[in-house]
Amino acid sequence: MISTIETCTNLIRDAENIVVLTGAGISTESGIKDFRSKTGVYQHAPEYILSLDYFYYNPVDFYQFAVEHLYHPDAISNKGHEILAKWEGQGKVRHIITQNIDGLHQKAGSQQVIEFHGTMKTASCLNCRKIYPTEEMVSRMQTMEDFYICNHCQSKREKDRYIKPDVVLFGDAGEWFTAQGFHTILQYIDQADCILVLGTSLKVTPFSSFPRYRKRDVPLIIINKGDTPYDHQAGTYVIQESIGKILEQIDRNLRR
Repeated sequence: MISTIETCTNLIRDAENIVVLTGAGISTESGIKDFRSKTGVYQHAPEYILSLDYFYYNPVDFYQFAVEHLYHPDAISNKGHEILAKWEGQGKVRHIITQNIDGLHQKAGSQQVIEFHGTMKTASCLNCRKIYPTEEMVSRMQTMEDFYICNHCQSKREKDRYIKPDVVLFGDAGEWFTAQGFHTILQYIDQADCILVLGTSLKVTPFSSFPRYRKRDVPLIIINKGDTPYDHQAGTYVIQESIGKILEQIDRNLRR
């Protein structure tokens, strides 16, 4: 009897337009904590600390939490990231749509990456849109009292000049949370001949809805250590193991 890994290998071998959806589970193998597990970020603080309201009313506390728990400049890409970049170079993977804000896909060499929840690499003034590298914000935190206020724009209202990390917070809307952004993503999903889901439980909307928009006969491969709402749907192949280990095994099989 053919194994699920062999089936997935054959599906990926035949595919020419794979769209990949990734979540925190692919980055935990690089030592970055996820959010909701027993060892996740939300064990250190309640979820609302990553809300727009909390940022506005407690910018100092917000930044201290964000820099400690969300900013990982020294993290390195793992085998899973590297294999996706390799498959992109081979023309198999066309787009990666990620919930992650760590930039590890790009560090591995992937270029067609949509950072659906933004990035921790930069922060922007809410008024003049001046971009500050997060390294600069860390330096400002250490040397300035009002480090989170932009000193390059003229608005008299202080909160207009707040510098916010370029991540999508609760109550926030990012670059891809627009009619055009959704249209672009759903177009990519519609054109895909295989959807590969890595390290996400697909329970956070609107990201969780994306697999629904694939064409009827397009296979859905899910590699995730927990359950997802799609696990028992027709045309879905589920492997609940390490992403790096399984992708490495599939990549080896592809070379045979």
